[in-house]
Amino acid sequence: MADLILHHYGTSPFSEKVRIAFGIKRLAWRSVTIPVIMPKPELMPLTGGYRKTPVLQIGADIYCDSQVILRELDRRRPEPSLGTGTLAEGFAFWADHPLFSAAVATAFGTMGEHLPDAFFADRAAFSGRAMDRTKLKLQSAVMQGPLRAHLHWAEQSLSDGRRFLLGDAPGLADLALYHPVWFVRDRAKSTALADFTALNAWANRMAAFGHGEKSEMTGAEALTVAREAEPAAEARGVAANALGLQAGQRVSVTPDDTGRDPTVGDLVALDAQTIVIRREAPESGAVHVHFPRAGFILVPAQ
Repeated sequence: MADLILHHYGTSPFSEKVRIAFGIKRLAWRSVTIPVIMPKPELMPLTGGYRKTPVLQIGADIYCDSQVILRELDRRRPEPSLGTGTLAEGFAFWADHPLFSAAVATAFGTMGEHLPDAFFADRAAFSGRAMDRTKLKLQSAVMQGPLRAHLHWAEQSLSDGRRFLLGDAPGLADLALYHPVWFVRDRAKSTALADFTALNAWANRMAAFGHGEKSEMTGAEALTVAREAEPAAEARGVAANALGLQAGQRVSVTPDDTGRDPTVGDLVALDAQTIVIRREAPESGAVHVHFPRAGFILVPAQ
């Protein structure tokens, strides 16, 4: 298997989701630590503008969003399976959006006052909403109710003695639920979930998988890897679509929630779950950038 290169930073919850997947699959991977806030000069040539974390690089193929990252890990290392491509993906979409939003608001009530002003300015631009440091504790108190309501479903399910959400082995549903819990419990050190006995025991089991075998790499080295590689051949082609998009057409791909920075390139592949575009930059050479369809807007480039 070609080197798995993860562009991430230690406190990123979605990165923790992928790092635990590495641990479950017992994978070796290269770690490129990127800045927490913009600018990210060694990442942007690879993604073409996509600024969310993490990003997985395999040679000259760039995978944006944990949806496509975990699918690719399952494709390359089928066992143990994470169960991507099943209804667990719908569970993960719920966990990545309403549940995660409640977790962030709750966590910031504990840790927000210690974050620098530059972080708040960056996240305001990222979310499209002003962030008021003085209201963090109130917002945290308000959102603990929805957070606990969401996670009470998991607490009840796990209380029957099962080790993981869908049985005896961990999978995508566990990874999706774990990273919001990790952000509140382990990153923010909040006690908001302290009384969820079964949930905390499950989270400890998830943490015990670790992060696989990590070795460090610089952003400059990762750019060299991309520049010296060729994107993998795509056999999927471009499926029929309501916009009439064709292979080779110039398109724009943008997240539909936060970090709404478009990536523009030539359409390579399109199916029910994945968008692949080709783009070039002097630093990276030609790359294929992979996005999920759910959660992203694909339109002809202006």
